[in-house]
Amino acid sequence: MPPSAEASTAKPWIAQGLLQLTNLAALRRLLGVARANDVVFDVADHVAGLIPDADVVVVGRWTIEVETCLGNSVDLHLFAKTLAAAVADPFDLDGEQHMLDVAIGVAAAPPGSVDEIRLAEEVEDALFQSRNDHAPVVRDLSLIDPMVDMMVLKRDLSGAVDGGEMFLQYQPKVHVRRQQVASAEALLRWHHPKRGLILPNDFIPLAEATRDIDRMTLWTIEQVIADQQLLRADGQDIPVFINISGQLLSNAAFVKRACEIVSATDVQLGFEITETSVIRDPVSAIANLNVFADHGIAIAIDDYGAGLSSLAYLKQLPARELKIDKMFVLQLTSSNRDPLIVRSTIDLAHALEMEVTAEGVETPAALALLSVMGCDMIQGYLISRPVEIEAFRQFMRDHKDAALVDSARATFRAGAFRRVA
Repeated sequence: MPPSAEASTAKPWIAQGLLQLTNLAALRRLLGVARANDVVFDVADHVAGLIPDADVVVVGRWTIEVETCLGNSVDLHLFAKTLAAAVADPFDLDGEQHMLDVAIGVAAAPPGSVDEIRLAEEVEDALFQSRNDHAPVVRDLSLIDPMVDMMVLKRDLSGAVDGGEMFLQYQPKVHVRRQQVASAEALLRWHHPKRGLILPNDFIPLAEATRDIDRMTLWTIEQVIADQQLLRADGQDIPVFINISGQLLSNAAFVKRACEIVSATDVQLGFEITETSVIRDPVSAIANLNVFADHGIAIAIDDYGAGLSSLAYLKQLPARELKIDKMFVLQLTSSNRDPLIVRSTIDLAHALEMEVTAEGVETPAALALLSVMGCDMIQGYLISRPVEIEAFRQFMRDHKDAALVDSARATFRAGAFRRVA
């Protein structure tokens, strides 16, 4: 798929595509679990053959990431059509023809217009929409006017909670040594009636600016408690962590109401807070975090290392868990410095009697290195993407007695499939 001649001298667009098998359960019944788990590698090999200049990586049990450079938006739609065509016909699996149901999300942006994280989030949300629409979804980020977009979202945000537009997804944290799900993180999502899925990075700052963040967070707490009752009915009783805005750590009314809600239930809840949220108003933040801890709420420090880390504040926090930011974990096996930072962070947390979770674990190589370093828990696409409650319940049922860490290693064989031009 060569770029257009018109754009041959211009800086390339960066395009990402995600393909996710959505009929894996049916394939397991037809082919057996081991063979069905290998189908994702067959698809990745086929896609790599069709787009030889692309970087093709298996990033989950049934998800493939494709990244390439394009000339312009015309090439973007050709890229999306190529991905769709790659899985349109039946696949020959051991001499038998099988149709694959595949959700496809694609996003691209002109050079310098968005950062890598924004592009990754857009393609993930395009994949989410594709699963609901049962058709490929393409996001051309050059078409979005940020100022107009923010004004519209700000106007619509106030009615999002009452309008039933908010929902939660859950991502498990797996204990490396015990090889089981130790807890989960609840992630807030907004399904806008016209724009579709809105990224948290877009609406959380707006919610803080409009003062809707307290009502939104209280709704999240109540919804997590309701979902935990469903998990309990399945025989699963694990802590669920909720992200708390730094703005709320000095909000006495929020602290009081959150503690009232938690005190009325016996489910296990945790709050994840960032370092920078404490630095805003350390006196109030530390005092209120101790109030939460006194009410049995576990405290985790999120995105450690991404902000201006302060040991003076760290030692005062009633935290049980420290989460290493994924920007260090993603480069763990390709950087000389990141492993040193991660190892020293693990040792520091253990010295402060905290468990350590590594975010953004996507490959068995990263998992193996973290295990050697003594990391307690991992979270990332190697185990599971964030999923809604029913899918999470099914995940927990499927892996109730499974050794998840060994399962992840086995699924990825001796490392993630990768083909680089």
